[in-house]
Amino acid sequence: MNKVFILTGEASGDKLASAVVSKLMKSNNEIQYLSVGGSNLSSLGIKSIFDLKEITYMGFTSVIFNIFKINNKINKTVEEIIKFGPDILFSVDSPDFTLRVAEKVKKIKPSIKTVHYVAPQVWIWREGRVKKFKKFVDHFLLLFDFEKKYFDKENIKNTFVGHPLLEKNNSKIDISNISKGKKIISIFPGSRSSEISVLLPILVDFVKLMNNRFNEYLYVFHTTQENNELIKENLKNASLKNIDVVSEKNIKSQVLLNSVFAVAKSGTVSLEISNAKVPSIIIYKINFINYLIMKSLVKVNFANIINIINNKEIIPELLQNECNAKEIYNSVLYFLKNPSSAKKQVDDCIRTLEQIKSKSSSSEEAANILNQYLIS
Repeated sequence: MNKVFILTGEASGDKLASAVVSKLMKSNNEIQYLSVGGSNLSSLGIKSIFDLKEITYMGFTSVIFNIFKINNKINKTVEEIIKFGPDILFSVDSPDFTLRVAEKVKKIKPSIKTVHYVAPQVWIWREGRVKKFKKFVDHFLLLFDFEKKYFDKENIKNTFVGHPLLEKNNSKIDISNISKGKKIISIFPGSRSSEISVLLPILVDFVKLMNNRFNEYLYVFHTTQENNELIKENLKNASLKNIDVVSEKNIKSQVLLNSVFAVAKSGTVSLEISNAKVPSIIIYKINFINYLIMKSLVKVNFANIINIINNKEIIPELLQNECNAKEIYNSVLYFLKNPSSAKKQVDDCIRTLEQIKSKSSSSEEAANILNQYLIS
């Protein structure tokens, strides 16, 4: 029986990995799995060697303060992978964790094939990393076609598979018990507890500002199963009656499809929002020192991938000092009062997404490549 070790570093990677593995399970049921994963991989019956929360850190200073803990987890993970003896190490996103593990594993056991899904964003910063990857990554699965040139230049095997968040979700779920006749504004406060602790108080104040003017909206916070209780606990003290929290994948998708607007922490979820044809704004706020370090390193002018591809602001970005309740309120109010502007944003986003969609299904194509390595 073949063996695959799935290595993720945070909730978004767990979600992406589970989509690929569910397809792989359908085409090949003779595979044994082990992982560093979360609730999505767990729902497929795949055991994780430890809780994903133990390695999810945000920002440079967080990494510095937790460096010994992280190194310990890296070494423990490497040890468990070698003990498991997989044919493939399938790593997903979170390169500062997953690729450090992959590098150590490859040194100890070169016969293990390393396939990495969601290439590090070398087009944003640290392009020189690509040369190093050549030594220990056998195959990169790319979400964006424009990334190919960076890996082709170093003769690293790669395949553009497209972004899985752009795949259609055909499930139809009745959410009338959630919406209760109100218009939905979806809110995405991030998947890391460190992000949530910063953004949630700001978002609660934004909802309060909206409630001072409107009574027809319901604010639905989208989160992971891991962070569901954390968000609910924090919202308890807000004394807001028109809020809800959802964490189940299909319900979240249906809620988004039925939303009139979305406020989202900067990240890949923006693609999902754009694909659902929902107008939105992007927010982000981190420690000031982390922000200065990041600004000195990045070579793009925007935080959001839609804006980066177009090299102009299609989706408004409220970052750092602009990420406050009043600015969020003003931006949302503008789009609600100007439906033509909201429609233009949606049209521009859909046009952009057409450039980065794969011909079939990202998870299907990724699963096919893994299967090829298993049967070769």
